[in-house]
Amino acid sequence: MNALTISLIAFACIFGGTLLGMFLRTILPDHHVSDDSKGAVMLGIGMIATMAALVLGLLIASAKGNFDTMSSELRQAGSRIILLDRLMAQYGPETKATRDLLHLSIAQTITRVWPEDNIGQAITESADGKIVLETVQEQLQQLSPRNDAQRWLQSQALQVSVELAEGRWLLIEQIGQRTLPMPFFVMLVLWLIIIFTCFGLFSPSNGTVIIVLLVCALSAAGALFLILELDTPYQGLIKVSSAPLRTALANLGK
Repeated sequence: MNALTISLIAFACIFGGTLLGMFLRTILPDHHVSDDSKGAVMLGIGMIATMAALVLGLLIASAKGNFDTMSSELRQAGSRIILLDRLMAQYGPETKATRDLLHLSIAQTITRVWPEDNIGQAITESADGKIVLETVQEQLQQLSPRNDAQRWLQSQALQVSVELAEGRWLLIEQIGQRTLPMPFFVMLVLWLIIIFTCFGLFSPSNGTVIIVLLVCALSAAGALFLILELDTPYQGLIKVSSAPLRTALANLGK
């Protein structure tokens, strides 16, 4: 399920807890909803609310940290791409075909991960089925340096290409994977349901209260949606920008 679906289910459960509390208020004996009972219950709810706030903050910080890390990795990949292209350009004109393949590899990645960017590049593979970046590495290995400068440039280009390949496989592993500890998320939703059930239990059943609690439930579900979206930076509405790769693509071959 995507983040929006999970958040809507969580919202339905949380606000359903509110309605359940209001229903229980109508069937429970009066002494169960007296001021003394309300004070005791609210002490327990205060403790649960504190734990929920701590877990919510922890999950948001974790998801935001994961999002920022992947954004940083993408910017580093963009700089390595430009560096690799410049190293090959300095090596000599014999790397022209390899530089064209690098251009194709980056365009391929953008098209696969950010299809909405529509850069007009089809996803292709090399003739023997290898991904394009692997072909770039093979062609770099097959170069025959004529002097020390070219040998140094070849070694540096190979090192950068290895780093790019590692980044590409890391990107593939990260797509669709969640780092969010789901037990924390489920426990947080359960705590929110308990809190809103008690809100409904001790609140009058009038339109103003229901609307306010509805807005509060929407806000809680919105926070959960934000956590889930940040936890999958390459999918959903909140995505890591492809700008570093598009900038690198625009500078290749210059």
